[in-house]
Amino acid sequence: MANLGKPLDFEQLFMDGCLRKDRPFHILMLLYKGLRMNLLLSLVFYILKHAPTWVIPIVTADMINRLSGPKPENLNWLWIDLALLAVVIIQNIPSAVIHVSFMSRSSRQVEAGLRGTLIRKLQHLSMSYHSDLRSGKLQSKVLRDVEAIETLSKQMMYSFIPAITNVLIAIVLTLTKSLTVSAFFIMVIPFGAILITSFRKKIRSRNREFRRHIEHMSGQVAETVEMIPVTRAHGLDEFEIEKVDNTLHELKGKGYRLDITEALFGASSWVVFTLFQALCLGFTCVMAYNGKIPVGDVVMYQGFFATILSSLNAILSVYPQFARGFESIHSISEVLTSNQVEEYQGTRKVESFRGAFEFQNVQFSYKDTDKHVLSEFNLSVNPGECIAFVGESGAGKSTVLSMVVGFYRPNAGHILIDGVPMDELDMRLYRQKLAVVPQTTVLFSGSIRSNITFGLDNVPEERVMEVVRMANLQDVIAEMPDGLDTLIGEHGGKLSGGQRQRIAIARAMIRNPEIILLDEATSALDNISEHVVQKAMQELIRGRTTFIVAHRLSTIRDADRIVVMKNGRVAEVGTYQELMERQGEFYQLKQLQA
Repeated sequence: MANLGKPLDFEQLFMDGCLRKDRPFHILMLLYKGLRMNLLLSLVFYILKHAPTWVIPIVTADMINRLSGPKPENLNWLWIDLALLAVVIIQNIPSAVIHVSFMSRSSRQVEAGLRGTLIRKLQHLSMSYHSDLRSGKLQSKVLRDVEAIETLSKQMMYSFIPAITNVLIAIVLTLTKSLTVSAFFIMVIPFGAILITSFRKKIRSRNREFRRHIEHMSGQVAETVEMIPVTRAHGLDEFEIEKVDNTLHELKGKGYRLDITEALFGASSWVVFTLFQALCLGFTCVMAYNGKIPVGDVVMYQGFFATILSSLNAILSVYPQFARGFESIHSISEVLTSNQVEEYQGTRKVESFRGAFEFQNVQFSYKDTDKHVLSEFNLSVNPGECIAFVGESGAGKSTVLSMVVGFYRPNAGHILIDGVPMDELDMRLYRQKLAVVPQTTVLFSGSIRSNITFGLDNVPEERVMEVVRMANLQDVIAEMPDGLDTLIGEHGGKLSGGQRQRIAIARAMIRNPEIILLDEATSALDNISEHVVQKAMQELIRGRTTFIVAHRLSTIRDADRIVVMKNGRVAEVGTYQELMERQGEFYQLKQLQA
């Protein structure tokens, strides 16, 4: 098998407006752009492979005609016919392999290219897009829909195009023998078109309904799995099961109606074309009886007509899969044509940052709401300064951190970093200078080492052990059976909350970041674990510009400045001691936690 090459990238076609989700066939053709020579060669070898279908009726008719006429002088013609049949039949093996080789090379490359492009597009889409779309739906698009498109491609190349080729060749061969019979053959084609037209809308709409319910179910199942600890803890097992059962019941009904529609379509097409085949047999028999064609030609025409009918039946039988595949093209187009891409598109490359931030009259509100999360937010941050944000839930603290990362862009106002507008920065390079330790630690089911060095190659062992010490992880590593190479399970399920948080801090430290963001990094920890994690964080933030969001006000006593937020605005700014002496908003919050 030849090398399939690099997976295709279709994202640019969608971005340039070349592809429209309301033209799925056009999209399918463009997906194979650059691979059409493979498809042409595949078709050539298909014709060679399928040659017995056309040659056998001709040779059979020749044999019957010779035997039903005057007695031949010898059987030389028989040996020639048999030799011809043997060659045509045997060549089917290499031709079939080469045909499938060229076809598979193309379809597999399109499949890999689509999945790769979807993943890249998902990485480039804005965070607001991801917050709107459930992860289960995205998984359905990447897995089920791409598989349906691959099936569509194969059916198109293995069934549809070969069937059309068979019909055309059979009609052309018939035309060379009899215009009357060929006219009868051509009459069959409109009936196939009428059948497809009659069922097309219903099959398409039921496929769309089924696809949407599949996506809904995928999202619900993903949520149900994540919620198992909560449902178990509250005794809501039956409630959750009933909710999923209702979804599955609806899905079953949609699937049943789709199956019945497809069955009715398939049975109708078989009955219509089988009746035509019987008519063809009777028609050619009458012609032979009247002496207009030799007796052997009845067999030949019946063979050709059987080829036409089987080809049309093949087209009609795979039409439901075509509808499913075209609906899947529509589905992935919803992602690939989305314009909710990265908020910032700057290209300015900055090698390093001192960490001076300037928020100038920043306003921000989430999509589909007029309520401002941030309103006239102004703040200047000096390089290396540790800034803590406090305030009631919904005051805009975490939103400020999201804007520092570049997840969201101000609706009005400006954010400057070292005097450079954030709009101008290359976000990918900028974010490589950041380290984020969130409240909910995100770990994957690898080893402790791979979680710490995530995204980094060839990290020296000394550097890994240094960050292990700085993050206070020595005792955790010592207790593990395989040390740093111990597998921690999905989401770090084999570790405690404090251990997971310290691994997250080690992951931040090993990157030697210039800007740190800590989003309630200790809120879920007990006092002992919090004390250990706090010591690790002090190592992490030393000399670096740091933004902290905290609910426990005692944890930010050492911050250079504390920003008290209220209704998306800065209510107070000062050191811990200054704010306590002022007895304003911060003092009131502290009294509530006393």
